[in-house]
Amino acid sequence: MRSLLSFNKPLFVAEISSNHNGDLNRCKELIDATAEAGCDGVKFQMFKIKELFSKEVFKAKPEVLDRIQWELKEDLIPELAEYSKKKGLLFSCTPFYLSGVAVLDPHVDFFKIASYELLWKELFTACASTGKPLVFSIGMCTPNEIESALNLLKGHPLKEILILHCNSAYPTPAKDVNLAVIKTLREKYTDFLPGKVIDFGWSDHTVLDSVMLSSVLKYDSKMVEFHIDLDGSGYEYKSGHCWLPQQIKKVISVLNEARLADGNPEIKPSPSELVEREWRADPSDGLRPLLTTRAKI
Repeated sequence: MRSLLSFNKPLFVAEISSNHNGDLNRCKELIDATAEAGCDGVKFQMFKIKELFSKEVFKAKPEVLDRIQWELKEDLIPELAEYSKKKGLLFSCTPFYLSGVAVLDPHVDFFKIASYELLWKELFTACASTGKPLVFSIGMCTPNEIESALNLLKGHPLKEILILHCNSAYPTPAKDVNLAVIKTLREKYTDFLPGKVIDFGWSDHTVLDSVMLSSVLKYDSKMVEFHIDLDGSGYEYKSGHCWLPQQIKKVISVLNEARLADGNPEIKPSPSELVEREWRADPSDGLRPLLTTRAKI
């Protein structure tokens, strides 16, 4: 079982969601694009429309049934997991029905529970009972609801939990992002469950570089999840909350540069400065370079 919290960098996880359009080859192209963009993991969603909504919804909005074409078939999971891992990516999938947990368990590196399912106790305990790391988003929720979900995880074998701050508007306006919530979550819940490691991150619906960068550089997100599409023709892209590969690649590249710039905390000349040290003003006369360097000119 792979640990999520042993990585010494924030994990970028691309949520393919239903942008695969029901096509296996497109799934693989999205996985390829995710790896090329520099991501660390890829995630799908596994739902059955008729088990996702109540009958009242279908009566009031029969067009919801059209989303059957958005479903990811269970028999694709083993191949997608293997392909993702060959690309060096963590593989995950969000189950939206209880029997899906057992289907996914042999293949996922971690489970993810969506914000809309935060109140579903049986789903939390089913995922927790596997012992796999658990990630869940908290869009729309209250502190009492977070604590209720965490309390469900007591006594289960899982050791790692990642709570992702999230806004469940698709897309999320910048004024409603409230990244400062991540700091509050860290202060309130880091030690909430003795014996388990809890950390925090951001689940994005903004498609804003500034939000992604701030979530990591200012709020130390350990995981950043975002929706990705291949080319703008995915089923969900028109909602306005999905990144394209070249967009997220730019963000990850900037963050990698920022991490590289953190460097060594020791105060000493860097290798690139060593030559310039010889050209400092000599204390004897205040002129450049040092006397020892002048003698070599």
